[in-house]
Amino acid sequence: MPSFSKIYQSSKNIYVRVALILLAALVAIAVAYRPITLQDANTVVQSQDISEITGLVANRDRLEYMLLAKPLSDFPRYVFKYKDETRIHVVKVPSTSHTNLEREVLLKNAIPYAIAKDDFLDAHKAVLQDEESKNGMMTDVGIFLARNAIGIAMLIFLFLTLKNGIPGMGSKASVIKPENLKGSMDDLVGMEDIKQEVAHLEEMIRNRSLYRSHNIDKPFNVMLTGPAGTGKTKLAGYLAKKLDMPLIQASGSGLESGFVGGGSKALGAIYKKACAQGKCIIFLDEAQSLFMPRGRGEKKWEDDTANTLLGLLDGIKSDEGTGVIWVVASNFDDATTEMDEAMLRRFSVKINFRLPNKTERRELLKVFLSKKADGCVDWNNLNLDYVAEITANLSPALLETVVDRASMIAIQESAVINTDLMFRAFERASIGLTDRATTAEKDLQRERVALHELGHFFMQIDPYLRKGLTLEQVKEKSKLLKISTESVSKIGALGYVLSSADDVSLQTLEEMEQDVMQLYGGVAAEELFYGARGISVGSQNDIQKVTSKLDLMVNRLSMYSRSKLDYTQLKRQGSSDEGMKQVETKADELYTRTLDAVKGYKDLIVALKSTLLERYVLSKDEVFALLTEMMEVRRKAA
Repeated sequence: MPSFSKIYQSSKNIYVRVALILLAALVAIAVAYRPITLQDANTVVQSQDISEITGLVANRDRLEYMLLAKPLSDFPRYVFKYKDETRIHVVKVPSTSHTNLEREVLLKNAIPYAIAKDDFLDAHKAVLQDEESKNGMMTDVGIFLARNAIGIAMLIFLFLTLKNGIPGMGSKASVIKPENLKGSMDDLVGMEDIKQEVAHLEEMIRNRSLYRSHNIDKPFNVMLTGPAGTGKTKLAGYLAKKLDMPLIQASGSGLESGFVGGGSKALGAIYKKACAQGKCIIFLDEAQSLFMPRGRGEKKWEDDTANTLLGLLDGIKSDEGTGVIWVVASNFDDATTEMDEAMLRRFSVKINFRLPNKTERRELLKVFLSKKADGCVDWNNLNLDYVAEITANLSPALLETVVDRASMIAIQESAVINTDLMFRAFERASIGLTDRATTAEKDLQRERVALHELGHFFMQIDPYLRKGLTLEQVKEKSKLLKISTESVSKIGALGYVLSSADDVSLQTLEEMEQDVMQLYGGVAAEELFYGARGISVGSQNDIQKVTSKLDLMVNRLSMYSRSKLDYTQLKRQGSSDEGMKQVETKADELYTRTLDAVKGYKDLIVALKSTLLERYVLSKDEVFALLTEMMEVRRKAA
């Protein structure tokens, strides 16, 4: 008997494919179906419906408690109970969805929660039981299909008789009136360069007749690019509100229904809906897949959606679509990612979003914190300049996450938000939960971790010390925040050096080499104290980063060659792999330099190690205070 996949692939009729997939979905539902016993219904209700978690926002006042069970597993479980119910609700979600739910629902809406402890799980064993039951499965399938035979037949008939194909996400996209759009252009903190671009765009749209006099009558299609969380989606809403135009929003990935031609029909449905409004903005979010070069796939229909979008961006040759403006957002841009040339030509306006600078981060933090009730923030003990400094390269969305995390900590500890709490919130958001118990009784491992992290630190300050700067000057220039021997489950590390980043800048060859040597500092310290055969696997992440950095320096930027070429392009054309030999040579050279440098700090590393092992964590002030003390002892001894 041929398999389902072979039948599906051999079928060319879209309606037959719909029927096959529908039948497969129904069978899957039936297999998962299991009658809930009366006892289960009165104690634990199992579900995989994410909407139950998002619904907690509206039911916050009813919530008695909220717990997370197995948060680090592939399928964490949300466990909660309402005050007016006896049942315990358990929602099982994939770990990828859990991360978004925790950030966008729990933290963003200040819904308190805790990790489910072992005694709770022991008392409620059903919480960790899967809802699927293998016993009697075929009987349940038969009962399910028998009870729902008429409904199944009607659904199959409905899909087989659809005349307009599968509409997909686009047809469901609703029209948002400008008066219902929240926020305004004033909410875009800083970003004056982007505001100027938007002002120019607004002037172009309001004066279409002037541009027609110059024989420019194409739609003013707009491309928004830049890192995630920088405000592209919000800007589309602000623009529609400012121009007093309705907005239709859809996701680029959501256009695809899974069937051939589904994305094209979805775009057509959206366009018709926009034309019916007269003047309207169509906003396609997360549309990076539509910008990829066409013609690379073996299947001819893979580019259907992009081809349809190209035609619509040109504008229908009639008066029907003259008032429609397309705004398309992508996390990629043509400077860093290869994009389809024909698609890029369709956009007369390109606005590239960037990460906020220090001044803008300070203002953003102030805005987010100002929205909290009086008494939640201790403004007298809050150094926003310091917080803006340590949060370099964070997007506005991530900055808001840090502020939300600070609120969570403040609520849990009955405290107010100050500089220290904001620092802890930044650490929690960027690194995750830390734990001392994991390595508390493993003295040899903790000693190795301490030496490794101190190796990183000394290679971080090595360039300043070699220039003859005083420790006070070195401290001022150092980006160190803390050195820790606590484990971090999020990144699988037994210790870490937390440093603030620099705002995005143009690095020189010397600076990039220093980055490599700083990464090598940990493994060099291990070799110094344990020998070449004593290096542990704890350096894996550092070595991976070094490899990527050197590949960029040697093969992409040819920094060590007079011939400035991107050798990765030549590799694709079958040239010899001389670049790999050069990477190995430079890696050997830089590691040797690192090892020699670390040897000069051996006594200081040993002295700091004891205090670090005792305290688990050393702040920047503590590290430099200890170094100053040691240097004074050395001076007196000399």
